[in-house]
Amino acid sequence: MKSLVMQGNGCTAFDDNGEILYRIDNYDNKHSSEVYLMDLQGKLLFTLCEMKMCVFPSGKGYKSSGVNNNKPWFQVRKSCRSIFGKKGFSYKVTMRSDSSCYRLESLSGKSSEFRVTDSNGGVVAEAKRKQSSSGVVLGDDVFTLVVEPHVDHSFIMALVTIYGLIRHQI
Repeated sequence: MKSLVMQGNGCTAFDDNGEILYRIDNYDNKHSSEVYLMDLQGKLLFTLCEMKMCVFPSGKGYKSSGVNNNKPWFQVRKSCRSIFGKKGFSYKVTMRSDSSCYRLESLSGKSSEFRVTDSNGGVVAEAKRKQSSSGVVLGDDVFTLVVEPHVDHSFIMALVTIYGLIRHQI
């Protein structure tokens, strides 16, 4: 969760070859309520907002810079089963454009590892702590993210970013 911008707070996503795919910055102080997901060239893909006025953490994602003009492209809200004592966490992701929904769920009760499932329960992405080739587990802000090929990778990165906002990592 390190920013490439000198005075920014955010993180960077790399591919298997170490090339930058996405960057996330807020150009403000750590744990801002609004961050920006950009591609390598700096093109804005999503504006992501944490909703701090809610009792339970939630977030909204806007395509490009549509915060002022559009309805959110997706919303993330804490699931009722997560609120009422189920171990770990679960967030429901609802899409504006259609009736599909996704779920963000912890793996084995670990808050740093999670998966994204579609409305049929199929896993579309999974984030786990990265291990070196010798088996050393890296810091809790270094992940391996596996995303299914048929899924919009920028959307999955937007969900990972919202999760980082909710956990106060960005």
